[in-house]
Amino acid sequence: MRIYGMNGSGNCWKAAQILSLTGHAFEWVETSSGAAGTRSPDFLALNPIGKVPVVVLDDGTALRESNAILLHFAEGTNWLPPPGLARTRVHEWLFFEQYSHEPYIAVARYLKSWLRQAHLHEARLADCAIRGAAALDVMEQHLAGAPWLVGEGPTIADLALFAYTHRAEEADFDLAQWPAVQGWV
Repeated sequence: MRIYGMNGSGNCWKAAQILSLTGHAFEWVETSSGAAGTRSPDFLALNPIGKVPVVVLDDGTALRESNAILLHFAEGTNWLPPPGLARTRVHEWLFFEQYSHEPYIAVARYLKSWLRQAHLHEARLADCAIRGAAALDVMEQHLAGAPWLVGEGPTIADLALFAYTHRAEEADFDLAQWPAVQGWV
């Protein structure tokens, strides 16, 4: 198996983590987000939207989208509960991560720490600060009463949200403001 990804990307981290945690050997292929990387014809054949991560299985099948990759490799393991309410709760957190968390915390991190262009994106970063804090508030409220997002141990919900939460300070989110989240991290 191969993972096409970028070191430092939380979404790519998720793919590598679930493969490692479930005992799958893989080759990491560092893939930049530039024209020679995710915009090349060869890469676009794997993922027409030109994003990493992409996991290519031994039979050539390409898996895209980090949370779909988590779901695929967690099936049948302790990382994903069996069908039922607990699994539904995992899905809720995965959707929350992609809709309410990652677009604000990861984007702010990207603009501030990777591009180093905060001055060009002040309005967007102000919105990210408000919405990212709201996402951390939701996590704080839940984690104040539970050690994990779902159930008695870590699931892929925890992996998905850890990916950018543990790097939130690079987006100027001081996790000391969310002590239960900080303890979970």
